[in-house]
Amino acid sequence: MSPGRDDNPARHQPGGAAQDDAQDDRRDGALDRVLVALANPHRRDIVYLVGLQPRAVSQLARHRGLSLPAIHKHISILVDAGLVTRHKRGRTTYLTLNRRPLAHLQDWVGQFHTYWGADRATYDNYARHLGIDDPDADPDAGGDAGAGTDPPSGSQP
Repeated sequence: MSPGRDDNPARHQPGGAAQDDAQDDRRDGALDRVLVALANPHRRDIVYLVGLQPRAVSQLARHRGLSLPAIHKHISILVDAGLVTRHKRGRTTYLTLNRRPLAHLQDWVGQFHTYWGADRATYDNYARHLGIDDPDADPDAGGDAGAGTDPPSGSQP
């Protein structure tokens, strides 16, 4: 979804904009939950491991050196974010990765792709946009340096 684009014909129908706004709010809330879930290194590792192959909860606890209550807390956050799904087989619970929330995250991050580049190039482009010829020139280093400025407090002229 790009800022400023309005490709959705439902926005031009009565009630369409309200429905679309509600959908955007749900998508934003889902994205927030994904970002919160991925903010923890234990949960990122779980997502990585489960992305390679389904894993038993007990395997993940042993791998991370966590107690079962601790791993279940992390798993609950991942499930709430929609990143993993629990599957019960006998007495063992397995987790699988749900890639759809990661695709939404990738889409959100991708909107900034047009702005990416070297940090210096981004800065230079912004300076040109502002009409600054030399972005590295010190605006206070001109020929009349100090003109119109007060001396630092406590100094004598």
